[in-house]
Amino acid sequence: MNKKLIGRLLLVFVIIVLIPAAVIYFTFDIRALEYLTMFKPWSIAAAFGILAVGLIFDGLRLMTLARVTDERLSIKEVINVVLSNYFLAVLTPGASGGAIAQIMFMKRANVPVAKATVIVFVRTIMSITFLILLVPFVLYNDAFLSEWMPPAVIAAVSVIFISIPVAVVLLMRTRYPEFWLVALTGKLSHDYRRKCFNSYYEFKKASFIMGRHPLMILRAFIESGISLLGIYATVPMFFLGMNIQFDWLQVMGRMVLLNLVLYFSPTPGGSGIAEAGFIVLFASLLPEGMVGIMAVLWRFTAEYFPFLLGAFISIRAFGSNIIAANNLKEREN
Repeated sequence: MNKKLIGRLLLVFVIIVLIPAAVIYFTFDIRALEYLTMFKPWSIAAAFGILAVGLIFDGLRLMTLARVTDERLSIKEVINVVLSNYFLAVLTPGASGGAIAQIMFMKRANVPVAKATVIVFVRTIMSITFLILLVPFVLYNDAFLSEWMPPAVIAAVSVIFISIPVAVVLLMRTRYPEFWLVALTGKLSHDYRRKCFNSYYEFKKASFIMGRHPLMILRAFIESGISLLGIYATVPMFFLGMNIQFDWLQVMGRMVLLNLVLYFSPTPGGSGIAEAGFIVLFASLLPEGMVGIMAVLWRFTAEYFPFLLGAFISIRAFGSNIIAANNLKEREN
């Protein structure tokens, strides 16, 4: 196996171990032992069960978007794409971390790169848009959050991000992107310019295909929302398992805000930021010493477990190609 790949995986493993250990060490309280003794094992099965629901709807969303672009993905191919997203997303920062792995697996399933790029882009935008649309409801139901997060700021950011996909669709109906592409590729070789324009036209074609199927896009958006809520609901499952009293809307609302921030996290997989954000948002809702334990349970269930499955699938399929793609991503950044 590629030495650089092994080194990167070992580094990620060390981070995965050290950060949760530090979180528990600095937040643990002797009173937490009382809740740990009340822990009900069935909550583990419930957490993984609701996670499975979220991943299934993530796969259904992918299949729906593929059909919109006149492509078909088998169940095995969908599983590969969904889990590989978790793998590279933990290795690289930001919302685009898993994009390369998704495109690589879809290309392997004979989906053209331009169409695969559109599908990945739309999946990400759908997730972010769904979370942004929920933000006003979250603030309305949680007075604590509205005190330090001005509604005016949230409203402005929401309008900006919701406008992005609309602006892209409108631009695709004009000639401006072609003029910009001519200017940007003016000094490049003929072959490279031809490849750039071919990719642009394929991307434009795929975008128009999606615009002709509004009901399918709406279905994919609903599947996206169910997927996200299913994944976030792993946290309330652990709350129930420790017999902690809580408000479902409040807990799910804070998970929505936390994961919205993580989409723009500058660290691989949101490492450190995720745990710190969880502690800030949930310290007031949990007994002394439990917030760190709950943060670790959430990260392992909803992030690291799918990451391990995705690592097995991705390394087996591509091996060193993933490192090459990741190095390319780093150079672009």
